Amino acid sequence: MKKLIFILSILFVSFSVNAQDIFGKWITVDDETGEEKSVVEIFKRDGKVYGKIIEIFDASRRDLPCVKCKGDDYNKPILGLEIIKKMEKEGEYYKKGTVLDPQDGKVYKLRLSLDEDDSNVLMVRGYIGFFYSTQYWKRAK
Repeated sequence: MKKLIFILSILFVSFSVNAQDIFGKWITVDDETGEEKSVVEIFKRDGKVYGKIIEIFDASRRDLPCVKCKGDDYNKPILGLEIIKKMEKEGEYYKKGTVLDPQDGKVYKLRLSLDEDDSNVLMVRGYIGFFYSTQYWKRAK
């Protein structure tokens, strides 16, 4: 009986840990309008965390290139574009990376973390100097 309780406890902890990470698909939500705009998939590559747009809800925007982007991202299709780059885990946050806003082409320093009350909400905080803006993305089902 003790062995069964131990095994069930281990399974419960593993499922809890797996359910509480930032990896997977997230619905982006405009912080001003509350409108759902796209789906970003967050993944790990070469020890760093990245995110790319895998779905755009507004059909009229799906085939648009990123004309305001600079460098290698200039004129790339927004659908499939990596907007989160080179994030590293530091404690409860992912930091040291950037996020690209394809609407204005600006790149911001980024901090990602799960909402402490709801692991289905991702806090996406972009910084310029000491100023920041936070969006709350919802985990896609």
